[in-house]
Amino acid sequence: MTYKIAVLPGDGIGPEVMREALKILDVVERKSGVKFQTKFGHIGGEAYDKFGTPLPEETKKLCFDSNAVLLGSVGGSKWDSLPPHLKPEIGGLLALRKSLKLYANLRPIKVYRSLISISPLSEGVLKDGVDLITVRELSLGVYFGEPRGMDEEKGYDTMVYDRKTVEKIARVAFETARNRRKKVTSVDKANVLYSSIYWRKVVEEVAKDYPDVTLQHMYVDNAAMQLILNPSQFDVILTTNMFGDILSDESAALAGSLGMLPSASLGEKVNLYEPAGGSAPDIAGKNIANPIAQILSLAMMLEFSFNMVDVARKIEKAVEMVIEEGYRTRDIAEIPEKAISTSEMGDRICEKLEVIW
Repeated sequence: MTYKIAVLPGDGIGPEVMREALKILDVVERKSGVKFQTKFGHIGGEAYDKFGTPLPEETKKLCFDSNAVLLGSVGGSKWDSLPPHLKPEIGGLLALRKSLKLYANLRPIKVYRSLISISPLSEGVLKDGVDLITVRELSLGVYFGEPRGMDEEKGYDTMVYDRKTVEKIARVAFETARNRRKKVTSVDKANVLYSSIYWRKVVEEVAKDYPDVTLQHMYVDNAAMQLILNPSQFDVILTTNMFGDILSDESAALAGSLGMLPSASLGEKVNLYEPAGGSAPDIAGKNIANPIAQILSLAMMLEFSFNMVDVARKIEKAVEMVIEEGYRTRDIAEIPEKAISTSEMGDRICEKLEVIW
């Protein structure tokens, strides 16, 4: 078996953290016997500098011809003055997401016990552990519903959900829960919104196909509060486009650093995997960025695109072991002088992966 991976390092710290993720992929290839064919492409500001566009046609073709896309990061102040369609984030990343018809965004959050001190929440709130994932619908909802517009008297948007869309995203959440702690919390506003009433109805119908998974409903305002008061209660959060946009960012704060947070966006044929943080141009090229989010994004790729669930768990375990042993990059180090480099963090995780395989 050979899998084709489109590798798009992008801008800022992207190339640096991508190198560390590909070290992990080399270990996986050697240990598992599965072959990975990686081909590099251009995206974002660096693509604009070379080709005059943040998303060259060659890059789009590479992505469509691959089994998965592994992305670093895009953007930076260097390109802020460009017209919207040429900005790395809009003309590059968002255009690629649209081309791939991505419909589900997965944002896992884990607070490691030895990193509780860098979380904004108290140790008392986090003592039972936090390990959750938000499954956010990407293709519909208030961001895309029609009619929408604005005139001199009003601005208006429409939140719409149809059966096909809700069923598709709900199945992603239930299948994800089966590989975790088997609990789905569906977040809506069914006390006041018709679209949420319909959302809840369809989710309950889908749940019948997953008798091994527990389904709980929660209003979005309560969910936002519970993420702060008792985040350990959540396993898989299933929610709409707008609610997921807000809740996933709120939950991201629990970990204390964007350098720890991976993400996956599932498409009709090809999925895209990327760190949740940005390109951090202020530290680019200094070998001090945290590569863990990129490495965990690789683990998500192995799980969701290639069904290598056990391997993904091994990578996650290797990361946890390195963290528990006290190794820190600058963003998560309480004593900056003791921080290790980007490349050393990657090496340490590779060593642990070798040991636990």
